[in-house]
Amino acid sequence: MDVRRAGERYPGGDPEAGIESRHAFSFGPHYDPDNLRFGALIACNEERLAPGAGFAEHPHSHTEIVTWVAEGELTHRDSTGRETVVRAGDVQRLSAASGVRHVERNDGERPLTFVQMWLAPLSPGGDPAYEIVHGIADATPYAVPEAGAMLHVRRLAPGERTAVPDAPYVYVHVVHGEVTVDAEHLGPGDAARITDAKDVEAVGVTPTELLMWEMT
Repeated sequence: MDVRRAGERYPGGDPEAGIESRHAFSFGPHYDPDNLRFGALIACNEERLAPGAGFAEHPHSHTEIVTWVAEGELTHRDSTGRETVVRAGDVQRLSAASGVRHVERNDGERPLTFVQMWLAPLSPGGDPAYEIVHGIADATPYAVPEAGAMLHVRRLAPGERTAVPDAPYVYVHVVHGEVTVDAEHLGPGDAARITDAKDVEAVGVTPTELLMWEMT
């Protein structure tokens, strides 16, 4: 298990424009050949947008983009003409496939915090697709078969335990709270990269929200 702390993330964004980003993997000017991906995961970005701030229209291709809102509301618009609002507890997925452009903004009155995760598809190409699941239930897995991956959302009370999936690659990201994973203490923004996970448990220290990627 490889633990990466919140303070080790690469800084990004444009603070003067109300955008603060923290990247878990090699990103933009922070090139690190030893930190390009883990399993199918090629990005896990913590984004904070002030009210009125956002990312102008930009392209993506050959990427499965999954977004989890921690607080606030995210407005999404893309080149297919779709516009949605993503709120805390919603899972949004954009399959960029052969190419799509989108805009992400905080059009609300409160600060917005979200985690955006990019996964490499098993096969490139295809048509762009979009899905949003409102208010996903605790412990309900969300499948991304295009990337051979499954997202597990867990909300733990202090002392509550949950099994970490047995899988070749598991990525655990702490959204809120504190937790122990195989005796390692993790706090907000911390992550654990587990290879060949088997019989691993996570235990809540405080009320905790976890995102766990199970990958082949």
